[in-house]
Order: sequence, then C-alpha cells, then structure tokens
Amino acid sequence: MMEKKEELIMNASSQKVRTNVYLDAKMKAKAQDIFKTYGFGLSEAFNIFLSQSVMERGIPFQIKIPNRTTKKAIEEARVGINTEEVTFEELKNEMGAIRSAKA
Repeated sequence: MMEKKEELIMNASSQKVRTNVYLDAKMKAKAQDIFKTYGFGLSEAFNIFLSQSVMERGIPFQIKIPNRTTKKAIEEARVGINTEEVTFEELKNEMGAIRSAKA
C-alpha cells in the first residue's frame, strides 16, 4: 500500500500543468507569508494539498459547518451587534478570576 502512495506522489510531481485559480487577494497574501516560513511558494503548497487529498482520498482536514446559533453570532459580530470593546488587561483579569473561582 505504501508503494501505491509513493507512486501517486511521484506521478503528481513528474508532469506539471499550468492552471488558473481565482483567490481572494488578501487571503492569498496571508497564506503566502505562512508558506514562506516553510520555504514553500504557492505552487508547492497547492501541490502538497493535492498530494494529501489523493493519499487521503478526500479533503486532508476536517471541514466544519457552523450550526444556526454560531452562524447568527458570526453575522451579528460582523455588523457589531452584541459586541463590546475590551482591553487585553481586562481579559487577563477576567481569566484570572475564572481560574480562582475554579480552584
């Protein structure tokens, strides 16, 4: 079975084709910064994704769809409903109080 996986990877890298993909410009830039830390370009990152997809015979990571409650909260947060500004210090203090109450 391992030979089959290696064969798929070797075949994927032996013939290259050019393709066009439409991407969100900001997301692309953020992803490129991440890939750069690994020494990858966008093409290498896509090839890794494709190789993993073939080996896993599906998407190589879990995709979750938010439930109704989560979707509503996301929509509200995007338009500023049920949100408040807090400082990092306030968050740290609140976390400290929660930890103390549990102890």
